[in-house]
Amino acid sequence: MGISGYIEIDMFPEEVNRLDDPRVINFKRLLLEMAEEYDCFLITFEINNGTVTFSFDSDELTAEILTILQHDDKG
Repeated sequence: MGISGYIEIDMFPEEVNRLDDPRVINFKRLLLEMAEEYDCFLITFEINNGTVTFSFDSDELTAEILTILQHDDKG
């Protein structure tokens, strides 16, 4: 298991810029649940003007999320 790259998603409106925003809290909770399922850790989690940046210490989970995101882009 290595440290994977960062994932950056324009997730919320630009005015969402706080970790204590309920939408951000719910998204982080989802990521923590995913990390638990993959037996890994959420290493970083930041919000900046609606853009969420996060990383896990699991290449497998990172690849799974990137696959989902790429599929959604084609949607």
